[in-house]
Amino acid sequence: MSAAEVQVHESEDERVARWRAEALERAGYDSVSAAELAGRVDIDLHRAIGLLEKGCSPELALRILR
Repeated sequence: MSAAEVQVHESEDERVARWRAEALERAGYDSVSAAELAGRVDIDLHRAIGLLEKGCSPELALRILR
């Protein structure tokens, strides 16, 4: 199955979660933490990224967000 075929079978929620995880990884979270945060609709993406931009370590940011 090609990548294009995989994306066709994704639901809108799955596409959004994947996009959020990619953004969180680019910001500095590891892939496991990014996936966890991406799947939680109660966590604001901009706040999660903003914590890192303001100098929090990813570990501290996770503690704050959880």
